[in-house]
Formats: sequence, C-alpha cells, structure tokens
Amino acid sequence: MALSRMGSLNALEQTAGNAFWRRWVGQALPSADTIGRVFSGLDCETLRAALRYIYTRLKRNKALKPAFHGLFALVVDGHESGASYLRCCRGCLRRTVHTREGDRTQYYHRNVTAALVCRDFPLLLDVESVRPGEEEVGAAMRLLERVLRDYPRAFQVILGDSLYVRQEVFDLGKRRGKHVIAVLKDERRDLLQDALSLFAAEQPVLRQRGKGGRVSALTWDIEGFTSWTQLGTEVRVVRSVETSTVRRQINGRHEQRTSDWIWVTTLSKKKAPTEAVIELGHDRWVIENNELNELVTYWHADHLYRHHPTAIDAFWLLTMLAYNLFHAFIYLNLKAQVRCRYSKLHWARLIAAEFYSCERYCLPPVPI
Repeated sequence: MALSRMGSLNALEQTAGNAFWRRWVGQALPSADTIGRVFSGLDCETLRAALRYIYTRLKRNKALKPAFHGLFALVVDGHESGASYLRCCRGCLRRTVHTREGDRTQYYHRNVTAALVCRDFPLLLDVESVRPGEEEVGAAMRLLERVLRDYPRAFQVILGDSLYVRQEVFDLGKRRGKHVIAVLKDERRDLLQDALSLFAAEQPVLRQRGKGGRVSALTWDIEGFTSWTQLGTEVRVVRSVETSTVRRQINGRHEQRTSDWIWVTTLSKKKAPTEAVIELGHDRWVIENNELNELVTYWHADHLYRHHPTAIDAFWLLTMLAYNLFHAFIYLNLKAQVRCRYSKLHWARLIAAEFYSCERYCLPPVPI
C-alpha cells in the first residue's frame, strides 16, 4: 500500500482479489478494519528493526556516501501530522484555537523525525511522537537516545533548529562523542550578543556557494565562546549573510534576497572549516523541504489510517520503510540516464500499475 501510494486502507481493501496476496501472503487480504486494529497493537520495534536492517545492508554495500563536506549528519525536526476538532485519542495533543464562533479545542498529533543526510539520498531512521503535556525537545531526547543506541557509528554531527539550542541536547552529544550544530537566533542569549559584538569588529570573508556560485556569502567564524555558562564548555559561532538573485513569477522581475544565518556548534575549526559548517547548517532543511514535504505530498504520510497513537507511529514507520526502499532502488538500481529521463512519480506509478496488473475482480451479481 505504501509503495503504490494508495493513501487509505479502503483503497487497499479493494485489491483483495489480486493474485499477489494469494501468491505472497498465502491467504486472503484482511479487511481495512482488521488491518487498522492490528496496527493499533503492533510492536513498533519490529518496524524499527527493519529500518536498521536496511541501513546495515546499505552500509555494508558501501551505498551510503557522506556529503561533500565529508561528514554524516543526523537531522532532527518536528512535524505536525494531523489535526481535528472532532476526533481524538489518548495520544492527542490539545490547543485552543480562537475562531469567530469562539474558542475551540483542537486535537493534533506531532512527531520528531530523524534522518541521515547522505550524498545521493537521505535515509529516514526513526520517529518519536510528542506526548501530551510535553514539548518537542522531550520527544527529541527520547529519539536521540534510541538513535544513538541503534546507530552508534552512523553519524558524527547532530543538526537541529533554534529549538535545540538546549543544554541537555549539547550534553547528550558530548557524552556520546557527537558534535551538535543548531541555529542561534534568540536575541536574549548572552552568547548571541557577544558573537554579534565580535562580528561587528571583524572583517568578514566573501565566499561563493551554491551551484555555480549563485549565492554570495559574507561569513564570520569565531570559536572559544564561554558565554553559555550552563554548558561548561567552549563553543563556536558561525555567521553567514547570504545574498542571491531570485526571479518572481508574478512579474518576472529579478530581486535580491538576503538571509542572515547564525549557528552555534561544538565542532572546532580543525575538524570542520567554515564552508563545512555552513553546508551542514543548510543540510537541516533537507528533512523539511525534501523528506517531510515528499512524505506528505506524495506518500500520504499525514493521513490517519487509524486514529490510535500506536497505529499512527506504526504507519509512519511503515511509510519511512517504503520511502527508503524506493529511493534505494531509484539511486542504486537505475542508471543515471534513466533517472534523468523519468521522474520519481513515474516509477511510483509503474509500481502501482504492476500491483493492479494481475487484479481479478469478483464482481457481485447485479440485482434485476
């Protein structure tokens, strides 16, 4: 169902007459209600073990290559997978929404996804749901503990947004021998104020980044900051003021766009130069712009197949499993000329066509 991107258990149930089920499962396909009920009691560790197996095979076959900066990075990011005013379960989060009709209680689910940034395609590793009454960092800490246990040598750097500039996150990375890079943008922090004051007194370095050097960046890189007293260790702050030219579709005019990026990291200059830290910092957008966007748009990841906390995690992990298998097939089994000629959606439709090709419908008699 996930590989063919049907999008619902009812669509899967309509393929019950497919010879595929008799050939590979050995029995008839269960109903949509039965599948949802089974997934509500499923042990998600079995799906996580399947994800670890795929990673192990890819690693042994030398199919996973680090990005051009030479480091493997683990990106953690939160995502809201669904919201409703009427349906709720024991795993739902709650918030008050102000509407014209008055305040209403909205129920929603949110998770934290971990992805490994590689050169050819990112690999989704694990997911953890945010529990009622806790914030995203709490779920992220459970996720990081499990990923560090299951994938101890898979990555060297942990990437996160400004929400992860927390002492517990940096302490966890320090204890497990991992470096952390996070966006620094809280103006109330002494670390940011000290960094900006030193940046103002130092001459920036002009660099060209992006394909063909389309982005001009003024960069600052200073290490040895001790302003974060709670951390108890020195950190490094990197700033990149980037200017690029974009063409507006509404009027066809070219405009200059400037963005100011500041990161705090435990990486030293000896282990990662300025360009590597900047590229790693931008790699954080890979999981949000690529994986999560593709999972929601084309893989129906936000669809609640069964409104149950365990089933929601299980179906999300199953979609991650299908996502990894699909991209491994695209980048490792297809030649570069074929990949350039056809889109990923083309191959997804071919999979669905193969799935329906041996369909044998047993239509009920039409009443007269």
